[in-house]
Amino acid sequence: MTLDVRRRTTWRNHTGNQSCQPLGVGSPASLDDILEVVATARREHVTVRAVGSGHSWSDVALTGGFLLRPDRLAGPLPLDPAGLRHPRPERLRRFQGGTRIRELNEHLWADGLALPNMGGYDGQTIAGVVSTSTHGSGLRFGPLCDLVRSLDLVTGTGRRVRLEPRDGPTAPTPGGRTSDGWELVHDDDLFAAALVGMGCMGVAYAVTLEVRDRFALTESRTLTTWEEVRGDLLDGAPALRDRDHWELLLSPYAPDGVHRCVVTSRVPAEPGYEPEGADRRRPWVTELLAQLPITHGVMDLVLDFDPDGTPEAMDQALEGIADREYTDRSYRVFNIGAANLMPAYSSEIGIALEGDLPVRAVERVFEVAERYARVGDIYATAPFSLRFVKASPALLSMMHGRDTMMIELIMQTDTEGGFELLAAYERALHELGGRPHWGQVNDLTERALGELYPALPTWRAARRELDPDGVFDAPFTTRTGLS
Repeated sequence: MTLDVRRRTTWRNHTGNQSCQPLGVGSPASLDDILEVVATARREHVTVRAVGSGHSWSDVALTGGFLLRPDRLAGPLPLDPAGLRHPRPERLRRFQGGTRIRELNEHLWADGLALPNMGGYDGQTIAGVVSTSTHGSGLRFGPLCDLVRSLDLVTGTGRRVRLEPRDGPTAPTPGGRTSDGWELVHDDDLFAAALVGMGCMGVAYAVTLEVRDRFALTESRTLTTWEEVRGDLLDGAPALRDRDHWELLLSPYAPDGVHRCVVTSRVPAEPGYEPEGADRRRPWVTELLAQLPITHGVMDLVLDFDPDGTPEAMDQALEGIADREYTDRSYRVFNIGAANLMPAYSSEIGIALEGDLPVRAVERVFEVAERYARVGDIYATAPFSLRFVKASPALLSMMHGRDTMMIELIMQTDTEGGFELLAAYERALHELGGRPHWGQVNDLTERALGELYPALPTWRAARRELDPDGVFDAPFTTRTGLS
């Protein structure tokens, strides 16, 4: 692989709200290519950043050093059955870090397997979703990083390390190396730190996941109000613990005195259901309109002309997506469909599911939204969602050590004052211990980080071991104090 360092080129993320001019851009096609770039960076005293698919709205992927694109590091990799000590080795699958979730899902399904849970989008790389603690919804499931059983990492010193917890699936070897040449390290703290590393620990070459038998889901969306469902979120939300995949989509406004809400529930399909082709039965008009580029422009014009009409427009949008049941392959149902094509950005904040904290957090969002509409004529231009995630052992996961409600606060890309409103939401929710999503818009500082993550010293110790010279430093790590 050759790094193009002859001239600076501009790299932009998917939405275009983040950009940088790296020193060089490369698309490694092999492990040796990664090792070569890291060695060059160390020799020349520059940094390296491996990006995923560019779907992070934060500055997490930006660099002034070498930027590595994942395009040619995708697809499944073999596992050595003789070297495994896992009780269910048939449920382990190893993928290169640049494999997009949609490709991974197809590979798994062909093998009779599936991810037990996932987020609402499938365009990210597996390394990207793992390293930022991306998640789905359902208190029986942690974020996707919790599916990882083994992580193959090229560190800042050029080590090829296979990191696993103490009881990891690769059997110890006399020489401390695997059959394919990786340095094998079984260490609970190091593994828990490196899982959610935001690109700071090294380049994730591959991950080994534990998955489940493939399955179908039935989705239903029901129109209701926040006032009718808020009781389910009190006292640690015990009512949610028997619901596999349950989430809410709410309007922050109450033009007629109540906050409209759509409840999305996904449950296993009837036994024996085996979908062959796409079986989409979401409202076809809504799906079609969301795919048309003109739709976004028209919505902008309407809201710019009459911003005070935003609350009523949002209620109408929620009414439009409530629909009859929809059954399909699990990963197709998890994907929220054409809504992913709408140009947007968002912040997402994790609140502990303790006492009345979730209810207070939602009502804090209402207060901020109403204040900015009243004082600054600034309106949120999309509903916000609530998803629920099991506590994670990953040290810098938003869900570390606590079951969590994730509040995703979404804005259309041309929202006037949108970033200002997101910053106000983050400040208000920080007072309730809210942890921002690493891959979404956030204003995290070193001081805030120390307040939110008690395991931060252990994570920093792991980083000093894996990247002692700061090869994976970036503007993001400087801002947050992770350098």
